[in-house]
Amino acid sequence: MKTATNTIEKSTQIVTERITGSEAVIKCLLEEGVDTLYGYPGGAIMPVYDELYKYQDKLHHVLTRHEQGATHAAQGYARISGKVGVAIATSGPGATNLITGIADAQIDSTPMVCITGQVPSHLLGSDAFQETDIVGISTPVTKWNHQITKASEIPEVIAKAFYIAKSGRPGPVLIDITKDAQFGELDFHYEKCKGVRSYKPTPEVDINKVSEAADLINKAKKPLIVWGQGVILGEAENELKELIEKAGIPAAWTILGASAIPSSHPLNVGMVGMHGNYAPNKLTNECDVLIAIGMRFDDRVTGKLETYAKQAKVIHFEIDPAEIDKNVKADIAVLGNAKESLQELLPLIKSNSYPDWHQEFKDLYQIEFEKVIKKDLYPTKEGLTMGEVLKEINIQSEGKAAIVSDVGQHQMIACRYADFNVTKSNITSGGLGTMGFALPAAIGAKMAAPERDVVAIAGDGGYQMTIQELGTIFQTKVPVKVVVLNNEFLGMVRQWQQLFFDKRYASTEMTNPDFVTIAKGYHLPAKRVTKRSELKEAVAEMMASEEAYFLEVCVEKEDNVFPMVPSGASVSDIRLE
Repeated sequence: MKTATNTIEKSTQIVTERITGSEAVIKCLLEEGVDTLYGYPGGAIMPVYDELYKYQDKLHHVLTRHEQGATHAAQGYARISGKVGVAIATSGPGATNLITGIADAQIDSTPMVCITGQVPSHLLGSDAFQETDIVGISTPVTKWNHQITKASEIPEVIAKAFYIAKSGRPGPVLIDITKDAQFGELDFHYEKCKGVRSYKPTPEVDINKVSEAADLINKAKKPLIVWGQGVILGEAENELKELIEKAGIPAAWTILGASAIPSSHPLNVGMVGMHGNYAPNKLTNECDVLIAIGMRFDDRVTGKLETYAKQAKVIHFEIDPAEIDKNVKADIAVLGNAKESLQELLPLIKSNSYPDWHQEFKDLYQIEFEKVIKKDLYPTKEGLTMGEVLKEINIQSEGKAAIVSDVGQHQMIACRYADFNVTKSNITSGGLGTMGFALPAAIGAKMAAPERDVVAIAGDGGYQMTIQELGTIFQTKVPVKVVVLNNEFLGMVRQWQQLFFDKRYASTEMTNPDFVTIAKGYHLPAKRVTKRSELKEAVAEMMASEEAYFLEVCVEKEDNVFPMVPSGASVSDIRLE
């Protein structure tokens, strides 16, 4: 018996190795399958960078030109791959420069782990050089954060960070590591985290609630599906497609839900929201059953809450209990992962078609086409429109490109007119609305999906907020395509000033540099288009390029984006002009 016991003890003995905390950080990342991380070195994180130098063959570090660029690149990487993006920075200003990207990832449910260096633990609270309380600062905009002061804590905390970032409703996690913890030693052993006490990331699907939802859907006369990013995050694209085809229900999408179902699908009736399509916005207030799947009823989607879908029974499929009844009261709430919930729902759904209801969508689309779409895509005026640029990109890419848009008029145009025929094709800043997002996010997206065409669409305003990341493109040779739609204005703000502030264009007109010359300064092929006759050839040249390419298109200065639901108005009050 004694021999047998000894044998068991030997077989279950945990094998460890004595290493520094900084090396442990690198080994933890490798254990989690990280192959690329984005960052910027500095004093408080230097021990980790020293170890990273030794692992260059296993872990690719991308030196961005600003820490905010690192977070956005990590977001782009995560959004197109479904993996956890990783960003790393030093203490003080390095850490605080991550905050915008972290906040963006939090509201858009993007899985990301950020690692920051910190002053030695004995200096905490002393206002030491480059010390900031990054844990306190980041608490409101992270899913979880933690400060490590001992090397021995590193494996368990990093394992927990990756688990929390990816599980359930994803989000950003920040790990702050003091410099003495990086220099300290530990007996290293890594186990992936499989659960955290009191944290239940994915609620179990209640079959009774699913049955109630199915019964309501089957009895509906004018049902409408609105899906969001939860479908993509839950990998429920096939289930959603099967549902809308079996039930015959018109289906609309939020900005972050775009591409879960191909743009060309006959039951895809377009985008909801402030600059969404006319029909799904108007008919939200005429449907009798509203089926929300993986979306959070953002104010840009609902408009005036007091008038939003009051006539409808609301079914809300959602993974996060905090979103239930937060903005819109649900008659039936089905908690759980979208894929699992829809798999339970599908057998209970009856086949249907709703021809008269679909005709209402077609009739309203025709009105929008005549008043808005035709002018955007087939203009008769001399100046170029943003819409026709997107149309040309659709043609050249066959609707398969990943479109990474910044924030502004061009973002709404990209979401409205890009053909999204492959899932995870619309990468943009949704809830936070972060100007400067597109350029670095496109870098991360292209690195995560090198086989795909990745096109950054930016305005002249947002582009200049992270223009320095052209240096990252130059150094890494990542072949991303960059398009700037230049109207010499902060276009979205100018549109509001025109419509609601009597054309007082306060601080919105831009005096811009020579963007083509700047791009060539980074040794990128570049071209400027000012005439319609030049557009097709220029876009074709860009898409055919095997290296990075910069294209500036000078568009009409004072074009507006319509349809538009004015701020605070009902979705029924959507304007076409």
